[in-house]
Amino acid sequence: MKYLLAIDQGTTSTRAILFSSEGEPLGVAQQEFEQHFPNDGWVEHDPEDIWRSTIDVCKEVLEQNEVSASDIAGIGITNQRETTIVWDKETGEPVYNAIVRQDRRTADFCETLIDEGLEPWITGKTGLLLDPYFSSTKLKWILDHVDGALQRAHAGELLFGTVDTYLLWRLTGGASHKTDATNASRTMLFNIHEQKWDEEIMARLNVPRSMLPEVEDCSADFGHTDPGLFGAAIPILGMAGDQQAALIGQGCFKEGMIKSTYGTGCFVIMNTGGEAIESKNKLLTTVAYRINGKVTYGLEGSIFVAGAAVQWLRDGLKLVSKAAETESIARGHPVNHGVYLVPAFTGLGAPYWDPNARGAILGLTRDSGIADIVTATLQSVCFQTQDLLSAMQQDGAVPTILRVDGGMVENSWLTQHLADVLQLPIDRPRVIETTALGVAYLAGLRAGIFAELDDVAAKWQLEQRFEPVMPPETAAELYKGWQAAVARVRS
Repeated sequence: MKYLLAIDQGTTSTRAILFSSEGEPLGVAQQEFEQHFPNDGWVEHDPEDIWRSTIDVCKEVLEQNEVSASDIAGIGITNQRETTIVWDKETGEPVYNAIVRQDRRTADFCETLIDEGLEPWITGKTGLLLDPYFSSTKLKWILDHVDGALQRAHAGELLFGTVDTYLLWRLTGGASHKTDATNASRTMLFNIHEQKWDEEIMARLNVPRSMLPEVEDCSADFGHTDPGLFGAAIPILGMAGDQQAALIGQGCFKEGMIKSTYGTGCFVIMNTGGEAIESKNKLLTTVAYRINGKVTYGLEGSIFVAGAAVQWLRDGLKLVSKAAETESIARGHPVNHGVYLVPAFTGLGAPYWDPNARGAILGLTRDSGIADIVTATLQSVCFQTQDLLSAMQQDGAVPTILRVDGGMVENSWLTQHLADVLQLPIDRPRVIETTALGVAYLAGLRAGIFAELDDVAAKWQLEQRFEPVMPPETAAELYKGWQAAVARVRS
């Protein structure tokens, strides 16, 4: 029997999931790693932590399931997308820590570019807003602030990549410097209409072309792992940014289908087919997937903080000892308790795109307690999703049903409250690890296990549908309170 191995390298942990050739999850290994916050609004990872955790979880899941490397038909890699790494082409040594997607250190530089009137020009080419979230200004910061980095980059000595590219380079022993079209589309250096790196943007940011990886389809021959890592060379055949991978794992291959993923952040993507829709409401136009050279576009809204807020309750405030406790706390608590938590820890994402907003807990009284704050944290995820869907509706989308995934939706209270706030049915699939499943499918497509996307779509299975039970006027009142709270924290 042949297996598929998915590497899911996320913002707070790395996972490896083993799938059967039918797309059934057989085993998972996960490892959290340290987050670094050297300054206000800065977020970094040690690239070595990313690499070590990746190798550890891959070895662990193979050993647990007594599967050898030669039994793996292909590896798929999915990853936190905009996080930026620069490393030495010869040694593989990073010149600086990975600057994580939520990092806001380039906010002032982005403002400078906006003041120059460059935002419409950049958005027109890349589909992205001029925001510190994306890779290009993080890359420029490294080149400008690390001693000698700019000179070395122009001398052809340094390489840039998002996490997929970095892992691929390491896994192949430096033989393959590639990415896929979905990850490329999040760098703010890639022209999504022409499907190539944009020379004009690179010139404005002083980024040499030699640093940038080759851009492939999502299902392609990316290279083989160094045989010394796992005992045999394994072909790497699939690659997609985490949110696009989830879209694929959810089988959202028809125009108009929407998925929402709840991990560290929350991300909603609607499949818009062959048309790159330009949003009037600060949503992003992005590459949903590219297969056999054909591009499918998506309309995306990003929320910076979702699961990270629960992590903060656990690790920062120590109000719960584990994330799962939040469900029972919220279940026994009224939803109209009057407290709102706006988790703008690193600014606000779509549709506000306010990098200088900061988090707040509003509506506290002497009677407020832990249950109010915990429930408000879960509710904030639902309200932020409503922000995104409202923006999509204003752009002409008509959502009828939402497919959800990610670790947070194991919480049935949250998923039900989401249906209530959105006043929409919510479908939770049987396999909620759809991000990993998506790249397993991509690898399986290239390996010939699946013939076409319809084969993949047919494998999607519903676990539970959550219908709204809250009266629409109650939902509207709760959301109105959220909008007032957000207005209080805007910069």
